[in-house]
Amino acid sequence: MNGSPATLSSRELALVLLLLVPLGILFTAVPPIPQDPAYHLLADTRTCLGIPNFGNVFSNAAFLVIGFIGLRHCILHRVDGASRSWTLFFFGTLLVAFGSGYYHWSPDNVTLAWDRLPMTIAFMALFSALIAEHVRPDIERTLLRASIAIGILSVVWWRYTDDLRLYAWVQFGPMLVIVFLLFAYRGRYGHRVYLVWALAFYMLAKVAEFGDVAIYEITGNAISGHTLKHLLAAVAPYFVYVMLRERKAISA
Repeated sequence: MNGSPATLSSRELALVLLLLVPLGILFTAVPPIPQDPAYHLLADTRTCLGIPNFGNVFSNAAFLVIGFIGLRHCILHRVDGASRSWTLFFFGTLLVAFGSGYYHWSPDNVTLAWDRLPMTIAFMALFSALIAEHVRPDIERTLLRASIAIGILSVVWWRYTDDLRLYAWVQFGPMLVIVFLLFAYRGRYGHRVYLVWALAFYMLAKVAEFGDVAIYEITGNAISGHTLKHLLAAVAPYFVYVMLRERKAISA
């Protein structure tokens, strides 16, 4: 990607393989992954203030707050680097509040699609921002469009084929990219450590999601793992916001 567009450096080749090999394995060695109906059976189904599944619905307010703060920062201060991608990342985060809130009000596959769509926007905008800032800034606009299209396609593919393989790749591909870029590339901007914190809290959120019932029981029905997942996951874009707010370009 540096120099001749037809020539890839060893790092860039490794990055391409990191993205394409898991995708190839998913579609050649893994059978279609259907949506488990039990996914909609959440531990905390209490109604409060007339809102069903109140904890899981209301906890999405965290995404609304962080998304608004980050989006406001991107618009008012026009962050350096991949500004389009960062702006869309926080816009997607803000939309998660509405999509996820809608899904958790009445969990089923139809509402789940509206939960996943904004998440793919955020995931793929993050992916685009990181690639543009670490590898090749001039491809940001094209990469962002292609990435968002693939993200949306992954949800459409799941809805019409009941196959989650492409969506799984969209969700976890950017996480692999973060790890690789932090180790393989020198950042153009400071405070990249906040990306590590963002990744850590996202992983904690996934752990809480899988421990939905157990956490609900351990806390004496005070909070479920799924509600905790929302709160932990919202911390991830907050650290991205802090990184953008604090960072400065690193001189070569």
